[in-house]
Amino acid sequence: MFGKKNNPVPQGRIDSLIGVGTCIEGNINFSGGLRIDGVVKGNVAAAPDATSSTLIISEHATIEGEVNVAHLVMNGTVLGRVVVTESLEMESKAKIVGDVNYYLIEMHQGAIIEGHLLHRDGKSGLSTEQKPEIQN
Repeated sequence: MFGKKNNPVPQGRIDSLIGVGTCIEGNINFSGGLRIDGVVKGNVAAAPDATSSTLIISEHATIEGEVNVAHLVMNGTVLGRVVVTESLEMESKAKIVGDVNYYLIEMHQGAIIEGHLLHRDGKSGLSTEQKPEIQN
């Protein structure tokens, strides 16, 4: 109502699980909540209109491909570009080898990013570097 922001909240439940010992080769598209404990060789993306979509990557998980989600909580490894439109939480064993495009980020001690960090504006989705300059 008055003065309230319409901030999407992370998905509170897990709709799908990729278990330990499972290896999926190919892209994954989802909405809702997805937890990965195994290996994914391909891109993982939430539906474009799923603003509360949440991906959880456990400490046993590896993704070899791009990740594009609203909310990401990770303690595993991503080998590829990561785009998070809302919030990224990296726990102590998390590792990203690739560029990270984020809006909000929380990194625990021990988390690793081997790539560039690019902050994005929450509304436009543009990074602060991509915004056109205002000329007077």
